[in-house]
Parts: sequence; structure tokens; C-alpha cells
Amino acid sequence: MFATLLGPLPRPPLPDDAAPEAILEAVIALQMEHGLEPLTSAGRDAGPDPGDPVRSWRAAAARTDRLVKAVVDGPISGGAGLEPVRRTLLGLAAAGCTWIEVHEAVPGLAVGPGDPVAQGRFADTHRTLTSGLDGVHLSLALIGGSAEALGIDALLAGTYASLAVDLIEGPDNWRLVAAAPGDRGIIVGALDTSADSGDGPELLLWAAGYAASTAGRGGTRVGLATAGSLAHLPWDVAARKVARLGAAARLADSMPGQIREAVDPRAIDIRSAALGRYRRARRS
Repeated sequence: MFATLLGPLPRPPLPDDAAPEAILEAVIALQMEHGLEPLTSAGRDAGPDPGDPVRSWRAAAARTDRLVKAVVDGPISGGAGLEPVRRTLLGLAAAGCTWIEVHEAVPGLAVGPGDPVAQGRFADTHRTLTSGLDGVHLSLALIGGSAEALGIDALLAGTYASLAVDLIEGPDNWRLVAAAPGDRGIIVGALDTSADSGDGPELLLWAAGYAASTAGRGGTRVGLATAGSLAHLPWDVAARKVARLGAAARLADSMPGQIREAVDPRAIDIRSAALGRYRRARRS
């Protein structure tokens, strides 16, 4: 089980004149501290040409020995169009990037139920976008709502090895998880990005376990993630969420006894949940 971000982080509390490189190092250090991987530049560009995805990825990858993914806005919701985004993907692959995450913001897809035109456009665009990119883990991230209307066939028409879904703004995306073939990875965006969310491990563990159970997928093909951007939060709140995300991923790989000790007993004891109380079983 792994953990990763599906969006940027806020600016770390560094001096106003801090160099972009220092800001990038701070967001990478936060992710490393809590065991996240693949890492991301978290929206903090550095290098001689900020805004260039290839140089931004190189700047981040040069600061760690862990896997760093590149994040690219999709050709439909991002507005750049197919050819510029494809050139970016080809440039990243040529630079040695082995994990590219293509973000499509669901509100920008403008698709309604049973819309074959939108389904066909999405499938054709992403099939062309991802063709010939061998040796790269391509991940499609759907953020900001439910993309169920597009259907799993259109969404995975491109050569995507994994599908990342926002399960807070788009709970109906669970149907896409269940429909995805078992050989595709699933990244469950189940960590709420609102400032006042509880962020206990129970929901994250349930989400990871359910995703692993679909289509015989197994836990090695499942990751936990934020349900989008944390950039709107104060740094300390975002950092706490990153810590809880990493802790939940480690807990998911723990022995059952360790999980039982770490979670609210009502999450795993049906009788206690019904009665509103819990008594730990006596040990002989």
C-alpha cells in the first residue's frame, strides 16, 4: 500500500524572499518524512524555467532518491488541447520520468448521463495522447466530482496503468473502481481536503480494503491519496493531513492486531457500534 498526493500543497512557512528551490525542498521533505511515494513537486516549481513540466520534474527528482511523478493537466479540462499535452508527455518520457499523472478536472469535462459524444471524444483524445509511451506508468486522475457518466471503457481507452479518483466530491466514482479491470491500479482519493475533516484512519483503511477487493486487485495495486488540492489550507493543517495519509498507508500493511489497536473499535466491532459502547475481549 502506498500514499501520494492528488494535488498541490500550500506554501511552506519560509521567509517571503525564500528561493523557489527552498520551497520545493520543503514540500518534498514533508512528503518524505511521512513515507509518501511517488512524490510530487506539489505545485512548487523551481529551476530556470518555472512552468515547464519537464524542468519542474527534473528539479524535484534531483532532490530525492525516491520515485517522483510528474503531474500534467489533461487535454480536455486543462484547455491546452491534445498536441501540446502530448508533447509534454513525450518530453517527460525522454527525460527519464517513469510515472506521469494526467489530471482531468471533472467539472471541466462537461459530460452528462448517457452522452456518447462526450464518451467518444474522451476515449479518442486519451487514446491518442498516450499511444507509444512504453516504459512509463501512466495514471489518469479524475478530481472534483464524479466521472461515472463517461464509463470505464472511455476512461481507460488510453494506456493507463492506474486510475485515481476523488471519492469525497465524487462518491459515485466507486462504481468506476468496481468496474476497473483487476490489472489496473487504483488510487483512492479518500482523504478529505476540508480544514475541519476528522481524518481518522478508519475511512482510509476501509477505502483501501474495498478497492483491493474489487476484481481481485489486491493491496499491491492500491494507493491512498488526498481527494484533490491542499493548497487552500494553512501549512500546519495540510502537513497534519499528509502525516495522517502516510500513517494510514503504513497501517494498511500492518498485522490485524495492530490495526485493531489503532482504530475506533466501533469501526470493526458491529455489536459495539450498535450498542454505542465497546468492551475489549478478554485475553486468555
